[in-house]
Amino acid sequence: MASSGDDGTDKSIPVNFVPCMSPRACSSAVSTDSVASVQDSIQPEEEYRYVELSHPAQLLSGLRDLQNRTQFCDVIISVDGQEFPCHKVVLSAFSQYFRAMFGGGLAESQQRKVSLNGVEPAMVQTLIDYGYTSEVVITRQNVQSLLSAANLLEIIPVKEACCLYLEKNMDELNCVGIHCFAELHACSELQQKSKVYILHHFQSVWQHEEFLQLTKVKLVEILSDDDLNIDNEEIVYHAAIRWLDHDVGNRRNGFESVLECVRLPLVSCYFIHDHVESHEVIKCSQACQKLVKEAKDFHLLQDRRAEFFSPRTKVRKSSDKTEVIVAVGGEDDKVVLRSVETYDPNTLSWKPLACLPFAISKHGIVSAGDSYLFLAGGEYPDGSANKSVMRYDPCLDIWTEVASMNIARSELGLVMLDGYMYAIGGWDGNVRLDSVEYYNIETNVWTMILPMKIALTSPACVSLNGMLYVTGGAVLEDGDGIDIVQLFNPRTQTWSEMRSMKIPRSGSGACVLDGKIYVIGGWHASTENTKRVECYDPKTNTWIERCPLHERRYRPGVAVVGGKIYACGGEEGWDRYHDTIECYDPITDSWEIIGEMQTSRSWLSCVSMVIRKDLIGKDRNTTHQCTV
Repeated sequence: MASSGDDGTDKSIPVNFVPCMSPRACSSAVSTDSVASVQDSIQPEEEYRYVELSHPAQLLSGLRDLQNRTQFCDVIISVDGQEFPCHKVVLSAFSQYFRAMFGGGLAESQQRKVSLNGVEPAMVQTLIDYGYTSEVVITRQNVQSLLSAANLLEIIPVKEACCLYLEKNMDELNCVGIHCFAELHACSELQQKSKVYILHHFQSVWQHEEFLQLTKVKLVEILSDDDLNIDNEEIVYHAAIRWLDHDVGNRRNGFESVLECVRLPLVSCYFIHDHVESHEVIKCSQACQKLVKEAKDFHLLQDRRAEFFSPRTKVRKSSDKTEVIVAVGGEDDKVVLRSVETYDPNTLSWKPLACLPFAISKHGIVSAGDSYLFLAGGEYPDGSANKSVMRYDPCLDIWTEVASMNIARSELGLVMLDGYMYAIGGWDGNVRLDSVEYYNIETNVWTMILPMKIALTSPACVSLNGMLYVTGGAVLEDGDGIDIVQLFNPRTQTWSEMRSMKIPRSGSGACVLDGKIYVIGGWHASTENTKRVECYDPKTNTWIERCPLHERRYRPGVAVVGGKIYACGGEEGWDRYHDTIECYDPITDSWEIIGEMQTSRSWLSCVSMVIRKDLIGKDRNTTHQCTV
C-alpha cells in the first residue's frame, strides 16, 4: 500500500512525477529493465503529437528581434541612401521578387548590399516590417505607394489588401482614378470592379473632376459599354461634350470616335436639333456630321429602321430599366395561382405581368440573362405533374410554350448553368426522381444526362463556379429533409457528394451571393418548419449559420437583387401561408421584414430580372384576376 504523510497525502508518487523515457536520463538507481518495460507497455498507435499554436508568432517575434539587433543579418537593402539590414531567407519567404534575386543565381545573391530603385524608402520599410510581423497598416495617404511597392516586389497579400482597401473606399469621386491606377498595376479584379462601379454610377461619375482626365481610349471603352447605367442616351452625349470642352484644342481632332459611342439614334430628334447639330466641333467635322445624319434618318424613315441597325441603334441593357423580383404561380391557401408579379425593391411596389396560361405550383423558374424567363414542370390543380415548359418574353409581355421535358416533374429543381437549363429530380406523379435533363435554348431540345446518386423531391438548387449544387430535398413520404449536398460537374459529367449542411432540409430556398451559397428555411423534420439560414463557402468547403429569418418559411421564393437576398412567402405551418417579404443584408448579417405580397403564397418561384420600366408600369385591367 502507498504510505501517507502527516498531512494525509500520498507520499509514494510525487505530484509532478513524469515517467522517464530515456535510461541515461534516469537515476542510476532505476534499472534500465524498468524503463524498457514502460516503453514496451505503450502501444504503437498511442502516439502524441504536440503542436505549439503560438510557435508561428514566437518565430516571427524572434526573427524580428534578430533583425532589430542586426544579428545574423546577411543582406542590406539600400533605397535612396537608407539602409535596412535583413535576412535573405525572410525576404525570400514573403517576396517572390527577393526569392528570384537571391535564389536565381543573380549577381545580387552574392552581394552584401542590394540597391532598389523606383520605390519609396518608407514603403520598403513598411513591407519589410510586414515580412517580420505579418502586419501592415494601410491608409488613404499610403495606399497607392504601398500597392506600387508591393506590386514591384511581388508581395501579393499586401497588394491584394491594398486593392481591397481601395475597393471598400471607392465612390463616385475616386472610382475613375482607382480604375486607371488598378489597370496600371495589373490589379485585374480591382480594375474590373471599379469599371463596374463606374458603369453602374455613371450618372454621377461623369460630373466629377476625375472623369475629365480620362484618355480618349479609356473614355471610348466606358461610353461604348452596353452596361452603362443611364436613364437616357442624352446623358452620354452631355458626358462626351463635357470631356471635349475641358481641352477642346487637343481633343477636337478625332472626336468622332467618341461621338460614335453616343447612340444618337436613340435620343429624340428635338435633342439632336437643339444640342447636337449646333455644337461647333460637330458642325466642323464631316465624320461627326455623318453620325448626325444617321440619327436623323433613323427618326425620319421609321419603316426602314432595320436598314440602320448598328451598335448605335442597340438599346443599352440598363437604360430605362430596373432590376425586379418576378414571382410566378404558387398556392394561396390551397388555391393554385397563375398570376405573375414583379417586386421593385427600390419602390417597394408590386406590379403585374402577363398571367400564365394555366395555374401551376411546385414548379421551377429561371432567368436566361435579361432575354427570357423559363418556367418548367410543376403541379396542376388536379394534382398531376406537368412536363411542359413556358418561355416569357419581357419585350412582348407574353408566355410561349417551348419543347416539353422528357419527364413530367413537380417539386423539381431548375437551374441555368453555362447557358443550359437543368431540370433536377422531382415527382412524376408516382415516384421520386433521380433523373436529370438539360435544355438547349438554341436548339429547343431536352437531353437526359447521368442521374443523381439519390432520388428526391423539393431540393434547393443553384449553380456556382461552373458547377451545379443540389442541396437537401426529401426522400421519404413524410417530407423530412436530408442534409446531403450533391454536386454535378458538367465538364466531367459526374456527380459527387460535398460537405453536408448543418441541418436536414427540404423545400428550402437557395441563391448565390458574393460567391457563396445561401440555403434558407425549409422543412427540417417531422412537423417542423425552420427559419434557420446557412451559408456555404466553396473556398473553404464549410457551412456556417447566418442570422435566421424572422418567420419560419417552408417553400419560399428566393431571389437576389442589389446585393441583398429577398425571401418571399412560404408556409409557417400547414394552415398558415405567408404574404410577407424579408430582406437579408450580408453586411450586417440581418433580416428585415420590408413589405407584403399581393396575396399569401407558397410553392411559388422567384427570380430576379432586369426589365423595362415601362413594362412594369403598363396599364392593365386590375379587376382581372389570374385564377384557375
